[in-house]
Amino acid sequence: MKTPKSIEPLVRDGLVDEVIRPLKSGKEAAVYVVSSEGEIRCAKVYKDINKRGFHKQAQYQEGRKVRNTRQARAMEKNTRFGRKQQEDVWQNAEVDALYRLAAAGVRVPQPYNFVEGVLLMELVTDGHGNAAPRLNDLELSHEQALEYHTLLIREVVRMLCAGLVHGDLSEYNILIDADGPVIIDLPQAVDAAANNNASRMLERDVDNLADYFGRFAPELLSTQYGKEIWKLFESGELKPDVTLTGRFQASNKQADVGSIMREINDARDDAIRRRYEHED
Repeated sequence: MKTPKSIEPLVRDGLVDEVIRPLKSGKEAAVYVVSSEGEIRCAKVYKDINKRGFHKQAQYQEGRKVRNTRQARAMEKNTRFGRKQQEDVWQNAEVDALYRLAAAGVRVPQPYNFVEGVLLMELVTDGHGNAAPRLNDLELSHEQALEYHTLLIREVVRMLCAGLVHGDLSEYNILIDADGPVIIDLPQAVDAAANNNASRMLERDVDNLADYFGRFAPELLSTQYGKEIWKLFESGELKPDVTLTGRFQASNKQADVGSIMREINDARDDAIRRRYEHED
C-alpha cells in the first residue's frame, strides 16, 4: 500500500521498510502493520489534536513534568504553541509508560522507536501469527473469565508497583495473544504518586474489569480488588506477588477533626508569618 505521509520519515530513516496494511483506526490514532528490521511490527500514528475524540485530558495531565516554565505557561493559556506542547506531553506519556512497564515485566507491547508522532512497537499476535483480537471480541467461558481476570489484576498490581495507573482500562484496550492478556493504549497513564485522581482511576480500571468479566463469572461483580490494592499501595505493602482476597474492610476509626484543624491553622499562621518576614 501507499506509505502514509506520517510514516515517510521512518521510511527515510530506515526504521520502516514497508507499510503492509492498516490495522485499525480509533479516536486517538491509526495503526498500521509494517515491516521493520526484518520483523512484522506496528506503527501507531497519533491523530491531530483537533481530530481526536478524547477531551478529558486535564485530570490525566496532573503531575506530568514539562520541560520549562514557558511550556507550562503556554499549556495553561491554551495557545497554539501550548496545544502543540500539550500534545507532545500526551504522546510522550504513552512512550514513557510502555518502556517503563515493559522493563517492569508488565505485559504491554514492546516499544522500539518514537519519531515525529509515530510510535513503532511490537505487533501483538495470536497463536497463528495474526493480529491478536481485542478482549471485547471474544466469547469467554466461565473458567476463561476467571483466568483472564486473575491475570489482569496481577498486571494492574505490577503497573502500580512500577508507579503507574492505566486510567482507561477496559475490554477495548486489552488484546489476547497466545499467552493471555496484553494491555495497550496508555497515553492517559498517570503517575500514582503525583496525580490526586490516581486512586479513583485505579478503582475505575479494576471495576471495569469486574463488570466485563462479571458477565461470564457473576461472582466477580461483588469483589473489591481496587480498594484492596490501593490500600496496600498507600501503606507501602504492595508487591508484584502479593496475595489478594478481593475483599476490603473500610476503617471504622473516626478522624480527629480537632487535630486536623489545628494543623491547618498552624500551617496558615506559618504562611502568614513568612509573608510578613519577607515583606520586612
